[in-house]
Amino acid sequence: MPETVRRANWILGLTGAVAGGAAGVFAYWLLLQEGFLGLLLPGASIGLGCGALSGGKSNGLGVLCGIAGLALGIGTEWWFGAFLDDGSLGYFLTHLQDLPRTMLVSIAAGALFGFWFGRGREGGAGLRRMPKA
Repeated sequence: MPETVRRANWILGLTGAVAGGAAGVFAYWLLLQEGFLGLLLPGASIGLGCGALSGGKSNGLGVLCGIAGLALGIGTEWWFGAFLDDGSLGYFLTHLQDLPRTMLVSIAAGALFGFWFGRGREGGAGLRRMPKA
């Protein structure tokens, strides 16, 4: 694969990851308004957006999406559900272990899905799917 195609795959993949992350946070907010928790949505949406726009399979993109999914999951929970004692990010990060186990598992599952979907697939997916020869 030529270097320009590989670079374009990364740029489009990261663009899709940003758009997917924004859509995931918005979807989480909508679910939260109805009383549901969907904390794996931000991380998984990063991977879905990246995988849909990257033109091939890349473990590097998958790892990047997994890390970003973990960070976005933690950041989303802090933004929407900070502790009552102290709403600062520093306090939240030092007291992550105080969150309910289901929230921690949801954040980790979102990061795992972000990695898995962010890897893309051979031949592309979604908007950049290449027909088989």
